[in-house]
Amino acid sequence: MPTRASKQPAAPARERHDSTVNVRMSTTTRNLIDTAASLLGKTRSEFITESARQHAVDILLDQRLFVLNEKDFAEFEAALDRPPPPNEDLRALLKKKPLWEK
Repeated sequence: MPTRASKQPAAPARERHDSTVNVRMSTTTRNLIDTAASLLGKTRSEFITESARQHAVDILLDQRLFVLNEKDFAEFEAALDRPPPPNEDLRALLKKKPLWEK
C-alpha cells in the first residue's frame, strides 16, 4: 500500500551569521539553556539568539505600542491634532534610523 509523503512546512531560510557575541554565564544557567534548547531541537546558539531577539522585539514594541481607554485616546488624538511647531531637536530625531534598522 503506498504511503503519503508527510506535508511538513518548509524550513525558514537561514539568516547569514556574520557576527559573534561572547557571553559569560554560570554553569547552572548554561545547563538550563542547553536543556531547554535540546527540548526544542535547537542548538544553544539558536536558542539564545532566538530568545534574545524576541525579547528585544518585545521591548521595542512595548515602547511603541500602547493601549488607551476611550477618554485617553480622545485626548491623545486631540494632542496629535495640535502638534508643536518643528524645531531642531524634532528634525534631528526624525533623521535618526530606528534601532532595529541599524
